[in-house]
Amino acid sequence: MKVKDKVCVITGAAGGIGEAIARRYAREGARGVVVADMDAGRLEKVAKDIGGLAVAGDIGKESEVKRLIAEAEKKYGPVDVFFSNAGIGRGGHEDATDKDWADSWAIHVMAHVYAARVLVPGMLARKSGYLLNTASAAGLLASMGSAPYGVTKHAGVALAEHLSIQYGDRGIAVSVLCPQAVDTNMLRMAGATAASVDGVLNTDAVAQRVIDAMDEERFLILTHPEVKDYMARKLDRDRWLRGMRRLRDKTGEKARA
Repeated sequence: MKVKDKVCVITGAAGGIGEAIARRYAREGARGVVVADMDAGRLEKVAKDIGGLAVAGDIGKESEVKRLIAEAEKKYGPVDVFFSNAGIGRGGHEDATDKDWADSWAIHVMAHVYAARVLVPGMLARKSGYLLNTASAAGLLASMGSAPYGVTKHAGVALAEHLSIQYGDRGIAVSVLCPQAVDTNMLRMAGATAASVDGVLNTDAVAQRVIDAMDEERFLILTHPEVKDYMARKLDRDRWLRGMRRLRDKTGEKARA
């Protein structure tokens, strides 16, 4: 799908990958670009810069996702592309707080579910639409520093696969973006992690990969091609787990003693 003349909604768009994608969609000639995030001040600046619409809110709540889509459609008409990109980084392992687990689940999984519930019927009727969800390379491999992050990102990948299986031959394209280390605030706050082993990509480069993948309607979008090799190695789970333990010790991303 080409973005030109399409109505596009991007969550998590006050910075990082979401902002870069919003700006790129605008440059590609999207008919309307709607940006969503909880950071209302920064969001308004992004919207002003690209001539789009800012809708501040918490997309971990179904009512807020419904409101976002309603405001987008009121201004521009039916949504063609929904880029469900918002994410949070909460540390911890099985001992992480219930709130950190719940918040991670809400943002990394249920936000995608809420968007699909609203958008799929109309997209099916029009036989056209694009659902693009951001997960993570951690959703394909592992997140040694955060169980809530890694587990819910795995679920996000599984949900995207389900949506593609159900609707991919019925007019709705589905892609899942699985970035490794990208130069965002989340990565800077986390510091040096195993995710940076293959280098850190800038957000504009990620935006280019997204545009290329959307042109092909390719399901899996990787920022680092090495991830595909790691996925192949993971087929031998016992060997892969032994290797990940060694990497855990090397990087210091170890749970409590």
